[in-house]
Amino acid sequence: MMYRCLLLGRKVATMAIMKMVLGSIAFVIFWVSAVFPSFPFLPIGRTAGSLLGALLMVVFRVLTAAEAYDAIDLPILGLLFGTMVVAVYLERADMLKYLGKLLSWRSLGAKDLLLRICLVSGFSSALFTNDTICVALTEFVLQTSRYHNLSPHPFLLALASSANIGSSATPIGNPQNLVIALNSGISFIDFLLGILPAALLGLFVNALLLLCFYWRLLHLQSFEEESNVGHGHEVFRLLDAAPVSEGSDRDEDGWKRATWKGSVYVVVVGMLTSFLVGLNMSWTAIGAALALVVLDFRDAGPCLDKVSYSILVFFSGMFITVEGFDETGIPSAFWNLMEPYAQINTVGGIAVLAIVILILSNVISNVPTVLLMGSKIAASAAAISEAEEKRAWLVLAWTSTVAGNLTLIGSAANMIVCEQARRSEYSLSFYNHLRFGFPSTLIVTAIGLTLVRT
Repeated sequence: MMYRCLLLGRKVATMAIMKMVLGSIAFVIFWVSAVFPSFPFLPIGRTAGSLLGALLMVVFRVLTAAEAYDAIDLPILGLLFGTMVVAVYLERADMLKYLGKLLSWRSLGAKDLLLRICLVSGFSSALFTNDTICVALTEFVLQTSRYHNLSPHPFLLALASSANIGSSATPIGNPQNLVIALNSGISFIDFLLGILPAALLGLFVNALLLLCFYWRLLHLQSFEEESNVGHGHEVFRLLDAAPVSEGSDRDEDGWKRATWKGSVYVVVVGMLTSFLVGLNMSWTAIGAALALVVLDFRDAGPCLDKVSYSILVFFSGMFITVEGFDETGIPSAFWNLMEPYAQINTVGGIAVLAIVILILSNVISNVPTVLLMGSKIAASAAAISEAEEKRAWLVLAWTSTVAGNLTLIGSAANMIVCEQARRSEYSLSFYNHLRFGFPSTLIVTAIGLTLVRT
């Protein structure tokens, strides 16, 4: 009997080791494809890499098929889908064009433009997600830089870094905040009040750091005096000359177009108000999306085709892959090692926790970090008090979001700006980003942690 027990114990241990090894292999494949989508030995892209990682978790028997399906978080996918549809209709209603015009109107020079980019990208990212704002404004920044013969580097950095910081303020600002808000049960208004002071001061400090880093460059490359007024008109022409979104109606009567655009903004304000009063965010976003579809009163196919379904598929695969990696026991072992030094109720503990989140967010990306460590960090804080649990979630949201500014591959927003710049024949190097990103991230994170409140 003892011999059988020993054999059984050895078999269980062997299976646990195999599960850990195979699960880690699947996660590494997912990570490589997510961080380096054009990796020479596996150039399949982020979405396919996410699905491959998920499939391997099932093939390797780290998860059963039923467990894999259960790992997919439908409320998060619903919220993502709803906000993406709303963003499509906002684009049709010229919201993004208005943001571009706001940046160019009566510009007073390079320093003024830099500060405007910080302000506009930061505030708009809190409402329309950092990725959306970076997609919309990168081309404007590049066009403006060319028009005035400016180096686009500080302006692109301002766009990406401010979008990341500003997106931390709300649950809909970025994907990791969506995960935190829905898993923690923190209401939209509590989330906003808890992080908004840190986000506002963070935007201000980040803008000052940008001015300090690039003061000489911005001073040497100021706008020509005679172009200050003409610049706005020229950029307006650039914006107005942009391709009309599919389904938009230049041939419609002016009043009809204006009425439709007004109804879009009313629905969006209604959606944000519903978030603030505590309605279910997923169904509210889906409801707002459907309201816009009905108000448009035409085939919604062209607009729905613009939704990035690859992101939804990527998230589905990521949920499964991260759940499988969690089942290997490696994240739990890591947290058990760090937990005694990362208590949320001490200054030293918060510092250690922030460093852990900063490192993990840049090694495995911020969303997987939140999925892997969020519940563990919250459970540790809950043992202290309910208020500390809520604070732990907010600290995780703030730190994992600002961590995206540390390196060029730290957030999707950075990569969007980098890729669009590359297509316009301007290269953002990893080192040049790190030169500013490293000190800015440490300073902004530290200052913001003192203001995150429950």
